[in-house]
This record gives sequence, structure tokens and C-alpha cells, in this order.
Amino acid sequence: MTSTYQVGGMTCQGCVNAVTRALQRALPGAKVAVDLAQGKVSVEGPADDKTVRQAIIDAGYEVKGAVAP
Repeated sequence: MTSTYQVGGMTCQGCVNAVTRALQRALPGAKVAVDLAQGKVSVEGPADDKTVRQAIIDAGYEVKGAVAP
């Protein structure tokens, strides 16, 4: 299952790396893809919404909402 979120505050590759690392720490084994231009983060694998959102917030970014599949 893949979940996609609109994330605010990402402006550079450093932001992409920070969000990716935070999600990989919170969700070992999940595949994370960040689209900086679109401001979207996709997580593939076993992941619950609360954990994904909290990891993004803990990395210093704003979760604007989930994107419908």
C-alpha cells in the first residue's frame, strides 16, 4: 500500500534528505519517495497515518494533508 502526503516547507535537497531519513527511521523497511517540486511524500509499505505524520512533523515540516490515490 502506498500513502501520499502533501508536505509544506521543503525547499531543497537537504529537506528531501531530512524527511526521507525521518520516515525511514520511523518505518524501517518502508520505501520513501519525495517529490520536491510537487511537495509530495509517498510511503510504500506497512505504515500507519499517525506515524508518517509525526515523523514528518518531527523532521520540521508541515503535513498539509493526505493525497487521494
